[in-house]
Amino acid sequence: MNNLIFQQLYEKESSTFSYLLADADSLEGVIIDPVLETVDRDLKLIEELGIKLLFVLETHVHADHITGAAKISDATGAKIGLSKTAEAKGAHLLVQDGDEIKFGRQRLRAIATPGHTDSCMCYLLGDRLFTGDTLTIRGNGRTDFQQGSAVSLYKNIHEKLFTLPDDTRVFPAHDYKGFTSSTIGAEKKFNIRLGGGRTLKEFVQIMSELKLAQPQKIEIAVPANLKCGRSSN
Repeated sequence: MNNLIFQQLYEKESSTFSYLLADADSLEGVIIDPVLETVDRDLKLIEELGIKLLFVLETHVHADHITGAAKISDATGAKIGLSKTAEAKGAHLLVQDGDEIKFGRQRLRAIATPGHTDSCMCYLLGDRLFTGDTLTIRGNGRTDFQQGSAVSLYKNIHEKLFTLPDDTRVFPAHDYKGFTSSTIGAEKKFNIRLGGGRTLKEFVQIMSELKLAQPQKIEIAVPANLKCGRSSN
């Protein structure tokens, strides 16, 4: 995809990746999973590259940070897109499984993958897969809140993501160990929870035994993100 502008951006406090994508010919673009704290950086980059931002897309309702979607939308006129299942206020585009999001000659295909939350949505663009918290590098999102389900997560990853070509590149919303991307083939082999022939029963047991602490910002992040990052008036 030589005609694609691609920028992977990082927010250190929540270890979140955001992705700025644009068609190099038309300069129409989208940003995936922006973070409130880095809105100014992202807007400056969008301006520097001359991108006409059409969409701000969320992979799910985040619990560990407040999205920058509303501020970026207000500054650029871009439409906010989020899974219809999230029932979020302020979204312009209610995304459903199989929807295509077009910018220039580029086509992002939405793939619904509930499990981490009930509104998780991955986005596929050519050989690039933006997985949110559904599938991370050698891991996956937790399943113990926001209508999470280990059974659903396992089935959606195996039936919808692991059936993609092995050379499909995986770009998650988070990484805590210094990795930036992976591939479907690598995750099928080496993912410690989901790969290497792990059964559904084994995965459900692994997830039930994690005993993770609640995200520090969950009490403010989830309500704010259900309004696409807008504060209450």
